[in-house]
This record gives sequence, structure tokens and C-alpha cells, in this order.
Amino acid sequence: MNVNYKKKSGTARNKTHMSANVKKKNDNKPVKYHKPRGNVTNKRPKTKKNPQPKNKPTIRIMFLGGLNEIGKNITLFECNNDIFILDCGMAFPDGDMLGVDLVIPDFTYVEENIDRIKGIVITHGHEDHIGGLPFLLNKVRLPIYATALTVGLIENKLKEYGVLSQTTLNVVKAGDTIKLGCMKIEFIHVNHSIPDSVAVAIHTEVGTIVHTGDFKIDCTPTTGEMIDLARFAELGKEGVLALLADSTNAEKMGYTMTEQTVFESFERLFQRAEHKRIIIATFASNISRIQQIIYCAQKHGRKVALSGRSMLNYIHVADELGYIDVPDGVMIDIDLINRYPAEKIVLVTTGSQGEPMSALSRMAYSDHKKVDVGFGDFIIISANPIPGNEKTVGNVVDELLKKGCEVVYESMYEVHVSGHACREELKIIHSLTKPKFFIPVHGEQKHLRKHAELALAMGMEHKNIFIGDIGNVVELNDQYLKQLPSVQAGKVFVDGSGVGDVGSIVLRDRKHLGQDGLVIIVATLDTENGNVISGPDIVSRGFVYVRESNELFDEVRNRVSDILDDCAYENIHDWTTIKNRVKDDVSKMIFERTKRSPMILPIIMDV
Repeated sequence: MNVNYKKKSGTARNKTHMSANVKKKNDNKPVKYHKPRGNVTNKRPKTKKNPQPKNKPTIRIMFLGGLNEIGKNITLFECNNDIFILDCGMAFPDGDMLGVDLVIPDFTYVEENIDRIKGIVITHGHEDHIGGLPFLLNKVRLPIYATALTVGLIENKLKEYGVLSQTTLNVVKAGDTIKLGCMKIEFIHVNHSIPDSVAVAIHTEVGTIVHTGDFKIDCTPTTGEMIDLARFAELGKEGVLALLADSTNAEKMGYTMTEQTVFESFERLFQRAEHKRIIIATFASNISRIQQIIYCAQKHGRKVALSGRSMLNYIHVADELGYIDVPDGVMIDIDLINRYPAEKIVLVTTGSQGEPMSALSRMAYSDHKKVDVGFGDFIIISANPIPGNEKTVGNVVDELLKKGCEVVYESMYEVHVSGHACREELKIIHSLTKPKFFIPVHGEQKHLRKHAELALAMGMEHKNIFIGDIGNVVELNDQYLKQLPSVQAGKVFVDGSGVGDVGSIVLRDRKHLGQDGLVIIVATLDTENGNVISGPDIVSRGFVYVRESNELFDEVRNRVSDILDDCAYENIHDWTTIKNRVKDDVSKMIFERTKRSPMILPIIMDV
């Protein structure tokens, strides 16, 4: 395993060790013009009769995730039979995915074409861009290229899953260019809610494709420099064949607020909570936000403790690589918080999305081993709910309020700003890059459509815009963009240690059980004549209260006995046929009596 970075305190280092195929971006050299020699005539050059058109090379883009969904971003680029992967993320399950822990991409196409894939390029260290890596690297071996902080987070994740030895991690930085097959991938600095985020420019003989990754334009970022708009403009002048751009905030007008706004809000809220313990829930990956909290705590004479495994992991990596500045004596272990007065503590925790197992949720439901919340706690939720999470976040807020906590979660307090570009920022990127073709990415259908409308409003032709879906393949060169037959893609569910063993049928059964419950029918039959030896016995879970439904279960028992006797009389000994008869007849009878449809599970044994 080769991890090419060194620890440096203070700020992120400026020098990194490069792998052999990483090289600096060349400066543009002036072109020398020479005066033509000999006579110059206006005669047209002779042409061959019936010239045969040459087949122009093309680029193919395969979308295995990140379209019509939030998260699970993964895209493949192919040119001259060489392929590389851009990002490999995961998504969190929605309310219908009962019991599912994670959702990852279907890697079938990657496995089938592994001989042509040259490596994986990662734009930044968020879970929706790196969360699928352990599951992919458990199947294939590929080198990874990413910036220093992103590599540190990936290393931590791969070590946790025991697959760190199965890849080589290569550190690059904004301004570097690597060569993967026939393609050159250039890294461009962008602003986002996590440091060391980059866009990529993919240089090929066909043309240049720009993929923004997740980005926003922040003129006053709290860490690092402003987005490299100059390089986007240079690429636009050189010619951009296609632009793939982040669509997450394509519905929102104006500009995304600067991260400095949050610092000012924290200042006001720290003063307001002068005599209370402050608990702040935010994304663990938002390192610049946590840096602001640390500075505010130091200014107000408070100690900072961290709660949540992901929070500890992110800050440990950021501190090791010098992406966060922790003044001496400010940070303390969570076990020591009771040794200090409440008004001297700031607790930074996970759980801004109301996740059931997160630290803030466990505090709200009195299930946290080290922190009890109540009167005297001032809680700030420094994040906007991800679409679909509003209800769970609301439930957590309600529980905290019931316990007597003061909770700040309204947007009016400006305790959170997005890491994604709004419409005016998207217009700037479009106008600078001047792409011939445009493909909106990273968002649900409504986001992709709004982004496409923005491109149309800026003068792009409708035929040059493609709104895709997972599995779609597009082929393009300077003459056309067309859709090709789709490849296998979709969602793979991770449930505990099982990967892919939970599918739509299992989820349907879980939903069925959750809605109507289960009725188990157990009977033992004689193998020779099919007569009932014992039973039928009825067991019910989640259907009705058994003690108050004896009459109903007596009817079910009698009906099953009649079915089994009929099967024995008709000399039917096929267990599948018998089970189906029991299942169908009992389901019909129970629905007629109760208007409910529990799952019926017949268990037939023979002696």
C-alpha cells in the first residue's frame, strides 16, 4: 500500500509526492509565426476524387449513479478503449428501505470491463463520493487519485473495512495533471463545504470535458483560496466540448452565501447562550464549520469536545494533515466535560439529519452514554435537512424541546450555508466554459430539469443538452452527442454485513410485515396418506392481539383443517400445492373478516 502524503501542522502542505504519471500543467508557450517562402497563389489545392470520410474518435460517458437521486455519484469516461472512474459514492436509505443501512451503486459494468479501467479519480471526501469505495475495492483492484485530505479520509475508510492493502492511494493537488490511458485529467480548485475539493478537466484527442464536481463560488472562504475561475475561463477559450455540472441547488435563485456568514451568526449565538452549555450538530465532513466553532469557543473561553465516531474520524484526519488549527488547551475529551461548568463547554456532535443512531438523536431520546440534555442546554443545528429527512429532524427537535433545551434550527439564524452553487453561480461557470454540449448531474429530476432550463436561457441549443438517468450511455465528439444502449446499473442494498442479498422482494416483504403483520400456520402430516397428525397451530405477530381474537383463529384453524383433509382425500402430496392452497384460502378468509392482508406463512412438516 502506497500512501503519498506527509503530516504537516498549521496549513495544508503545498508539496506532495507525485506518482510517476503525475505531472505539472505546462505553461502556454507563444506561437512563432514564419513568413511563407516561395510564390503564393490563389489556386485551390487539388483534391482526390470521391474522398472517403474518416471515422472521428469519440468519448463515451457511462452514468452508474448520481442522476435522479441525491448521492451515490459515480461516472465512467471512455476514450479509445481506455476507461477511468470519477467518484464512487453511496446514499442513505429512504423510508421505504426498511432495515437497509447503505445504498451503493451496481458495480457489474465495472467488473465486466476491469481490464480497460485505468484508475479512480475522486473530487472530494464526502460520503456520497467516496462511500462506495470499500465495496468496489472488495471486488477489484484499482489505483485511486485524490487530493491530500480526500486521500486521508479514504485511507481511514478502507482501513475500517479491511481493504486498504488492495489499492494504491496517489496524492495530487489542484493544478496537477495525471495521465490515465489516452486521457489527461487536470485538477482544478473549487470551493465546497469540505476543503481540498476539485473539479476535473478531461483532455482527450476528441476534446475537453469539464466536470465541476460539487462546488460553489465563495469569494471569502474560511479555509483555502477562492475557486479557480481563471482556469475555467482559460479552458473556455481553449474550447470545452462538454460541461457536466452540479445541479443540487439549480432551483435556488441568486448566490450561495459565504461561509463567513455562519461565523458571524455563531458569534451572536455564543453571546446569547452566555450561561448555558452549547451543543452544535453539524456534518462531520464540514471541517471549515468546525474550525469556526473552535475559534468562537476559544474567543469566549470555552472548551470543545467532540461526539460521534464520524466526527472524531474526520477531525483526526484533518488535524493530522494540517487542515484544521486547534489551539492548545481548547479541545478536551468528552469524558471530561463534567469537570467543567456547563457555560464553559461546547459539544460538537453528529446528528444534524436526525439519523436514529447519531449522537444528537441518542441525546434527544436519553440513550447517550455520556451526555444528558435538558434545561440549561443551548442546541444549534447547523445544517439544512437533506430532502426526505425533514420529518426525522423535526422529531429530534421536538424531543429536545420537550426536555427543556433551547434549540436553534430555523434558517433565519443563518447557522448553515450550502456547499453547492445557486443559479447565478451556475451561470458564471456556463459563461466561462462556453461548452458545446451540456449534461446536468448530481440531483433529482427537478434539479436536472431546472439546470437544463438555465442552459437554454443562456443560449444553448436544446439538441446539445442531455438529461440522463442511471445506466445511460452517451457518445460525443465535436459533431454530435447521442445516446447509446444503456448498461447495467442501479441500487445495491447493504444490510449489516450483507451486500446485495436484500432486493426489492425482501423489501416488499418487510413492508408487508410492517403494515399488516404475520400469521404462521404449522401442521404435521402423515407422509403415506396425507392425514393430519398434529395441528394446525396458529401463531400471529403484528396482526391482531391473540387473546382477544380467539374466535377468528378458531375459524382459521378449522378452515386449514378442511383444506388439509381435502388434499388428503384428493391424494395431493405435493407440499408446494398444499401450502399455496392454505395460503390463498386463509388470506381470502382473513381479508373478508378484518379487511387486512397479513403475510400468511404455512409450515408443513411430514412424519
